[in-house]
Amino acid sequence: MKRSSSARGLRILLAALLAAAATGAPVRAQSEAPAPAPVQSAPTPALPAAPAPPPAEPAPSLSPPPLSAAPEAPPPATPAPAQAKRKPKPKLAPPRETALSDDPTPALQPQTFYTTAKAADRYRQIVDAGGWPIVGVSLRPGSKGPAVSTLRRRLAAEDDSIADTAKPKWDADLTAAVKRFQFRLGLKQTGVVASATLRELDVPAATRLLQLDSTARRLTALDFAFGPRYIVVNIPSTAVDAVENDQVVHRYAAIVGDLEHHSPELQTKVVAVNINPTWTVPASIVKNEIAPKMVKDPTYLKRSHMRVLNAHGEEVDPRSINWASERGVQYTLRQDSGSGNSLGSIRISMPNRYSVYMHDTPTRNLFANDYRFLSHGCVRVQGVVDLAAWLLDGESGPLMSEDEINAKIKSGEREDVKLTHHVPVAWVYMTGWASADGVVHFRDDVYHLDEVGDFAEQ
Repeated sequence: MKRSSSARGLRILLAALLAAAATGAPVRAQSEAPAPAPVQSAPTPALPAAPAPPPAEPAPSLSPPPLSAAPEAPPPATPAPAQAKRKPKPKLAPPRETALSDDPTPALQPQTFYTTAKAADRYRQIVDAGGWPIVGVSLRPGSKGPAVSTLRRRLAAEDDSIADTAKPKWDADLTAAVKRFQFRLGLKQTGVVASATLRELDVPAATRLLQLDSTARRLTALDFAFGPRYIVVNIPSTAVDAVENDQVVHRYAAIVGDLEHHSPELQTKVVAVNINPTWTVPASIVKNEIAPKMVKDPTYLKRSHMRVLNAHGEEVDPRSINWASERGVQYTLRQDSGSGNSLGSIRISMPNRYSVYMHDTPTRNLFANDYRFLSHGCVRVQGVVDLAAWLLDGESGPLMSEDEINAKIKSGEREDVKLTHHVPVAWVYMTGWASADGVVHFRDDVYHLDEVGDFAEQ
């Protein structure tokens, strides 16, 4: 009876397996049958990604039917709904961390050398006393604990207004102190210690001393004719100050020379404002950039609205020149004025031995970057029409309003407006300096000039 019972149970189980293979229904174990040996499944194939099924539906079995079975062909599988092709998310620019300073005190004044040297003495004492602590972690309003006390001690090393350096809880006074630090470093005044603010806090005191010492040494070579009106470009700050009666009346974001084409330190005077200027391409750019482009694309000059002129100022067909040779640099390349001109609509003429100047640009979107060391040495000025209107407000001779300048730009006509009284301009490289009110400021040493003995002329 036991054998008969076992055989009967086995037949029932085989029938159930065949029925399951034909219908796709899950197999349920019979109560009177002993548990069968487990059926070995084939490896599960990789499936394309698909939306997760509703939780109520069971996952389908992937086990193959027994080899001896000859089931009817199963109904065709219902195709999975096509997954909508996702559009790639646009890459967002990192949030801007720097800010154009709203300090009314000019970066450069007659007493800047003295105040900077005095600040260097103070920082030398900080270094001799062991420097300041490393903060090391991001903090914000609401933070508590030893790291907040460390932040207080770090800020107090430069900020005398912080009295209680042991307090472990963040308060409004600490937020104000962080904002003062950010102001001095040219950062957005968020009151939060993270990212750029944290990096600047953790710069060693010895590095800050080197920046002040280096700037003071560079300023000893400054021979600048300060006047009631002057312009200062501080290259590390990528900013332009228009100064009148010892106050900044306009400050502009700037794009300065890149790591291979430094903007030089210089002192000169603004002599004219060129409206709708042409651009005479420097020989180095002709040789290193334009000639190779002409070899690959003989239409490049025409598309860029550039003309080739010989020594007599006569136009030459660029197709007659072998741009793979040295002949290209024997000619003058001049770009016509217009919206695509590399100088934009305004050029501030300031004769100097480096042949650099301040100007507009057709790529104004670059002013939104934190990193603005992108030019070949000249300084591009955001809001240069406003700067031109300040130069032409009648104080320096000619009078032309911003509306009149814009109308002239729109007309496409070239005009060189000469100043009766030239305006002094200085380009300086100050990575650490103290303004006339004693506030100490720092900027990154992007050109790596703050190294011992490395004060060579650009």
